[in-house]
Amino acid sequence: MNSMKKNIAIILAGGKGVRLGEQRPKQLLKIAGRKVIEHTLEVFETHPEIDEVAVVSNPDHISDIEEIAKLNSFTKLKKILNGGAERYDSSLSAINAYSDQDVNLIFHDAVRPLVNHRIISDCITALQTYNAVDVAIKTTDTIIQVQDNLINEIPNRDFLYNGQTPQAFAIGTIKRAYELALQDPNFRATDDCGVVKKYIPEEKIYVVHGEQFNMKLTYKEDVFLIDKLFQLKSSLGTGGSSLSEGIQSTLKNKVLVVFGGSYGIGKEILDLSAQAGAKGYSFSRSNDVDVSSAEQVAAALKGVYDKEGRIDFVVNTAAVLDKQSLTNISYEDIIKSININYLGSVIVAKESFKYLNESKGAVLLYTSSSYTRGRSLYSIYSSTKAAIVNLVQALCEEWPDVRINCINPERTKTPMRVKNFGNEADDSLLKPEVVAVASINTLFSDKSGQVIDVKL
Repeated sequence: MNSMKKNIAIILAGGKGVRLGEQRPKQLLKIAGRKVIEHTLEVFETHPEIDEVAVVSNPDHISDIEEIAKLNSFTKLKKILNGGAERYDSSLSAINAYSDQDVNLIFHDAVRPLVNHRIISDCITALQTYNAVDVAIKTTDTIIQVQDNLINEIPNRDFLYNGQTPQAFAIGTIKRAYELALQDPNFRATDDCGVVKKYIPEEKIYVVHGEQFNMKLTYKEDVFLIDKLFQLKSSLGTGGSSLSEGIQSTLKNKVLVVFGGSYGIGKEILDLSAQAGAKGYSFSRSNDVDVSSAEQVAAALKGVYDKEGRIDFVVNTAAVLDKQSLTNISYEDIIKSININYLGSVIVAKESFKYLNESKGAVLLYTSSSYTRGRSLYSIYSSTKAAIVNLVQALCEEWPDVRINCINPERTKTPMRVKNFGNEADDSLLKPEVVAVASINTLFSDKSGQVIDVKL
């Protein structure tokens, strides 16, 4: 039983990016606003059952890892170790670093940034029964064995899986396997479970179900695929009908500006903030501020700053929805929709930056579930909402001291929705106050560049 042991995540980052054809190693490439290894470290840093993290790095890039640790304040990252020429050298480096402790080692490729908490939790749970754990998914393709360009065998696909990481071990097991392996003059290793399987064949290796999206960045095409998967990946927003006491106390005296705050989600954000003692300011077309006018947005923000001396948060909920086919919608309405839904978000973000950079604050924009795929009658609306997601991810990379996220609420009972869909059953719609609570929680989170889902 390994349940009482410390769980040490070993992030293997010794690669040089040769197959990718890049000068910098693939773990240091930027995807979705952060370096690949930053995404990976964040998952293990925030997992409640991971006690400590160690990175095994290419010696030429240890200073890069040190800088990443400092910038992100990764409190669980305790060791940065030298890797070697082969993958197993990196594993051995970690094993030797913890050889005097009775711990669980959870090895993970730095270039699998989309691993999730569920996979890690399942590995840790399996270690309570087994000393070796792998992660894999069933293969969806027929596998053929080829010799001299001829099919030699077609194995039964029912028993074939594609291996992933993490791979997790009681340290005594993986240490013993390598001790035996290093005595073999013909030793070759592709992964750590393979070493255990060959040199301790009696040891059972449990397989945890992985995920299709837990893919490894190997080739140039993978950069595009992983970037798109990050775009579709979202965090679940914590809503509810009221704010926690901790958030309420933190909100007191904060200065909040909401564009589109005269009704719907924007008004609920202002009302909840006011109840907590925040200083909220609402701007919308009803008080002659159009988000598609840079001059009007700039003047509104300057007025608040001149009065309060600071701006902590800026929220833009302003949007319009014209549910029409492209052939029927007028150019006037097309331009209006693009100006309010997309250009407005660009202007609000751009004009807010200097104030939020000073206060180390946050800006919040809004997308829609339709951003993932254009739908009939929503061509303009969907495309503007997709653009907002790209905008948020890009600005996250440009603005290290300003947090920027976008909320993706499910169907919400707002005046805009009622206007387009009429009366709907209340239990089929989110209440605006639930989205507002999730929005305020996001403003105080340390996330940036994220799509935050708010669901029923």
